[in-house]
Amino acid sequence: MSVDSTQRIQPTIDDARQALSEHFGYQSFRPGQERVIAAVLAGRDVMAVMPTGAGKSVCYEVPAVVLGGLTLVVSPLISLMADQVRALKEAGIRGSFYNSTLKPRVRPEVLRRALAGWYDLMYVAPERLGDPGFRAFAAAADIPLVAVDEAHCVSQWGQDFRPAYRAIRDFVDSLPNRPRVAALTATATARVQTDVRELLGLRDPVIEVSGFDRPNLQLASFELTPKDRERWTVNYARQHPGESGIVYALTRKKVEQICERLQDAGIKAASYHAGMSDSERTLSQQAFVNDDVHVLVATNAFGMGIDKSNVRYVINCGMPQSLEEYYQEAGRAGRDGDPAACYLLWSRGDIRTAHFFIDNIEYAEGVTPAEQRFLREQRERLLGEMIGYAMSTSCLRARVLRYFGQRMVLPPDGCGGCSVCTGETAERYLKVERRRQAGGRVFGAGGRALDDVRRERDERLDAVADAWVHDGSDEELFQRLRVLRKSLASEAHVAPYMIFSDRTLRAMVRRRPRSREDLLEVPGVGEVKLSKYGDAFLEELCR
Repeated sequence: MSVDSTQRIQPTIDDARQALSEHFGYQSFRPGQERVIAAVLAGRDVMAVMPTGAGKSVCYEVPAVVLGGLTLVVSPLISLMADQVRALKEAGIRGSFYNSTLKPRVRPEVLRRALAGWYDLMYVAPERLGDPGFRAFAAAADIPLVAVDEAHCVSQWGQDFRPAYRAIRDFVDSLPNRPRVAALTATATARVQTDVRELLGLRDPVIEVSGFDRPNLQLASFELTPKDRERWTVNYARQHPGESGIVYALTRKKVEQICERLQDAGIKAASYHAGMSDSERTLSQQAFVNDDVHVLVATNAFGMGIDKSNVRYVINCGMPQSLEEYYQEAGRAGRDGDPAACYLLWSRGDIRTAHFFIDNIEYAEGVTPAEQRFLREQRERLLGEMIGYAMSTSCLRARVLRYFGQRMVLPPDGCGGCSVCTGETAERYLKVERRRQAGGRVFGAGGRALDDVRRERDERLDAVADAWVHDGSDEELFQRLRVLRKSLASEAHVAPYMIFSDRTLRAMVRRRPRSREDLLEVPGVGEVKLSKYGDAFLEELCR
């Protein structure tokens, strides 16, 4: 018989803040997070729409720690679940996963351990929710919260419709004691939001829609021929040696072609697409996440749920099929809040290719001809919005925000952060970057100094006005800390970002902590990671 989680003493938001500090090293929640978490702790259903990089995962990770029992996270990201569990372990949170990658003989043991209280949180693929064995397990478990990640996958109006998501509501309703349900997504128009509420059966949910603007992202759209955009991409990567970037291409052939050109230019690059074996894709993904390669060239098969925080640029060599898809891909840049650039390089041929893809969609079994016609019409509508963005003669940032239902009041000189408002061309962008590399210290075409952007970010997020050291030692120390992080990550068999983000390393450089107490004050350094890595970083900082 399952435990009725509603009978236990409910934790408070102060308990949640304590967990945030201990496990993640932050003293306060980001905008939107606290309201979502407070609602979950109060027993309410929640729908949270937050842009990529806003910290959606904290909205179920912190409750998983303080609620007790086992939080279930329904996620389509099967290939990433093992990495996500490793990241939780680094933060001192007990995680597990249940999906098709587990060997049949292992699955009962995972469920047995979950019932015995070994885990705070379990990732589960939506397809597993119908398994009789999993249903029996869930009926016996103490499940205070079911979090639905990438919740837009339940809606046919979105670009990532996944039929298995339609079974989530029935699964939740089948549990002896209905848990809270939290639906989280980065991409949801008003229509998709309505679908999510209805199809997941959310009961009087608290709705949190954070702003979609990512002010640290520079947006640009350039019409270039396929050959010119490949040449442009190689030149851009050359001008950003050592920086992490993602290049998206429309076909497997283009992925391999661009990757080869980058490698020929001396750039550490790897490819990722559905034509590769699972092991090959895993090796490419791990090499990128672990900073063993700097550029990953991929189809849209890569990216959802990737939590690498220091991606400095995303280049789309070809037009995605929807503005949701594009903004989600572009949003993988600059998750750490530092300046990052997002380039859409498109040609008229991309439009023909997109129509071809729409006409040759492989539908799931059981989808009727009428439903197929409906889905094609929606895909064409989504493509039309994407084409409008690519060809836009008005502010790109305002156009994106308007699409997601958010207004933006533009100053007379424009947003200063997109190619339309700054009047830049593809060639001039490369010239600007060459000036920056030569010491001009400009960011994109907006003319803002890179240090200024970082300083404003730090003041906003950190409330610390300490100036950067300007004698060159700051960058040298930052690179030393990155080398140390990479070494520690290799020893622990985790990705470097799982230890500390670039943002946390820069805060260490700025503050120059000299003791464990000082280091604990650095945002991103919690008690768990202090005990694991604090002494090693202090030794490097005090050299």
